[in-house]
Amino acid sequence: MKKYKTYSLTLLFCLVEFIAFGQNNEREKTADDVVFTIRGSVYMQDSRIPFEDVDIEVNNGTYTKTNKDGKFTIKAKIGDQLTIRHKDFETRFHTITSNDRITIEVISQDKKISKRSRRSNITKRFNQMIDSADIYLKKDATKSIKFIGDALNVGATSNQSAEAHELLGDVYIYWKQFDLAISAYKISLQNTKTASAKLKLAKAYRNNGDFQKSISTYENLNEKNLSNYEKTLLYEGIGDSNLKLKNISKAITSYQEGLKIAKEHLIAPKITDLNSKIAQAYNEQGEVSKAKDYYSNSLNLAEKENKKRAVEEKVKVAEFNSANEDYESEIQLRKEIIDDIKDIERDSIISNDSPITSQKQNYKIGNALILQNRSDDAIPYLEESRKEADEKGDLVVGKDATRKLSEALIKKGETEEGLAMIESYENIVDELYAQKEQEISSAARRSRNIAEQQNRITSLESDRALSKSKYDLTQEQNKSQKLIIYSLIGGLLLLLITAYFMFKYIKQQKLANNLLALKSLRSQMNPHFIFNALNSVNSFIATNDERTANKYLSDFSHLMRSVLENSEEDFIPLEKEVELLDLYTKLEHFRFQDKFDYSIDVDETIDVESFQIPPMLLQPYIENAVWHGLRYKTEKGHLNIKIQPKSKDEIMIIITDDGIGRERSKALKTAHQKKQNSKGMNNIKKRVAILNEMYKDKVDVAIEDFQDSEDTGTKVVVTLKKD
Repeated sequence: MKKYKTYSLTLLFCLVEFIAFGQNNEREKTADDVVFTIRGSVYMQDSRIPFEDVDIEVNNGTYTKTNKDGKFTIKAKIGDQLTIRHKDFETRFHTITSNDRITIEVISQDKKISKRSRRSNITKRFNQMIDSADIYLKKDATKSIKFIGDALNVGATSNQSAEAHELLGDVYIYWKQFDLAISAYKISLQNTKTASAKLKLAKAYRNNGDFQKSISTYENLNEKNLSNYEKTLLYEGIGDSNLKLKNISKAITSYQEGLKIAKEHLIAPKITDLNSKIAQAYNEQGEVSKAKDYYSNSLNLAEKENKKRAVEEKVKVAEFNSANEDYESEIQLRKEIIDDIKDIERDSIISNDSPITSQKQNYKIGNALILQNRSDDAIPYLEESRKEADEKGDLVVGKDATRKLSEALIKKGETEEGLAMIESYENIVDELYAQKEQEISSAARRSRNIAEQQNRITSLESDRALSKSKYDLTQEQNKSQKLIIYSLIGGLLLLLITAYFMFKYIKQQKLANNLLALKSLRSQMNPHFIFNALNSVNSFIATNDERTANKYLSDFSHLMRSVLENSEEDFIPLEKEVELLDLYTKLEHFRFQDKFDYSIDVDETIDVESFQIPPMLLQPYIENAVWHGLRYKTEKGHLNIKIQPKSKDEIMIIITDDGIGRERSKALKTAHQKKQNSKGMNNIKKRVAILNEMYKDKVDVAIEDFQDSEDTGTKVVVTLKKD
């Protein structure tokens, strides 16, 4: 029987895992890539007058020139040396230490620079705003966008507008606002067509999920206008988009072409990256042997770059070994990674979001050992992972490590310690819920701030366009009156179109925020429902009623599958909801047969397939009726679910019970029960409010006492409108 309890508890963990936040996914790297796009400026010392046509050369052979505003962009990595040459000043050298914007101040040997000084003031102010925007790009999106707006407000030329909007696109890319990034890069290209902005536009399309448009944008680029490094980016980007579209052969061909260019021109970081991506593509195609060869290449190449790049590549290979069930190789590699991480952490801090944290690697080792049925060996690694996660505040890894540790302890026979870990796991899940709520709130606030700054930039662009129109009208005053009228009408239409797009954007943002809130509320409802329902399973296990527990678990699994299938939907057919309610009520009645009977009555005139209802909307009311009303009744009670028409396009779902009623139930609750019940009811109210806002008052809920007697009971009336 002890063995049976262990298996049952393991099954419970599996069920909980479906609705928990899940196994820790590898997120995008927050650290800078090995190769940077360096932005820089060359100015006169003191006067800040920009220098045009300055030669900028990297010791790896990459070359560019400054534009008329003294600006340049070039690809380089930490440790590379820039050579800055011009006939009017002494050659300067600069060593790259980070990807921050650099400013080179020079002393000119040419005193005849009066023409430059005429436009230096405006250019100086513009450059200051752009430099500030670049500094805040990864720190504060709102401030960065504000500085870009200030730069445009100075009175930017076409080239300056192109630069500002390209930087605006970079801000949106970093903060994952890909649709806004696409718009910004398009405006940049409308002002000045540059290969850099086109490559970024293609990448933004891919990040936004429009892979075919990404490919066509890449293919429309003229290779003759690209540097060798940009050519590798071109073929790498085409490969990435094809890989997303599952065109594996095309992806491999593109990666191979990019690798050929990178090898020919000794672009070492891209040689490593492309070997790794070719390995990934072959693995997805099922050619594991070829994938292993390319991963071997990428590992060797990464070792020659720097410690961090080598560790990142080892993590990829370890994941590859795990996916192909080569657990011994995976474990050995992850042990090396943990040693390497200690060296990295001596000089820098690794974010919890990074895939190369030691707590993640210890967890992965423990998981691999469990998959090899070596639970005893896994325990120390899981304990270390849990300890490190706690020290670094990594709730996601802490949750997963605690869950796995409890399973391993129970399997080992240390049931008491394993059960204690279950309690810790539940506490971490609660903390994680609170953290996610704060993150959602912060994201919504940031979205509002970004929207305000974007509206300001849109307004500035409109004002600039309008000012240009007025200037043109002033210059053309000698032309016919008809042309003037048409120009004014054109300006008005431009404003109307701008206002329309602003309205459409705000509406889309509001819809996105509502969908995000609904997803958050559903993620809170499912765990609340499952943890309560699992009490019934625990009861049968505790009483050693094996047959009943098996029957109950079978029905419960059926219910869980149905619930999880519908958990991502805003609405499901009423027929499905009735089936779920019948199954759930049956399970509750199975446990409390001596407390209540139930009935479900559906009016025959109602077409249950034509009505839609939010999933999990009715279940909490039935749960409250059973757990807080009928369960405490001295005599056997009754629960009734009745569905009847209200009008042609409306129905009423009436849930009644003759339990002890809301007031008496409230008096019996503990403080924890009150908090949980309040949270569940508040979530339902929030869901109904958001859904009614999105779907125009589709659902209405009313709760009142059912009858005038000692056991007053509760009556819940849900009114549902047809689409």
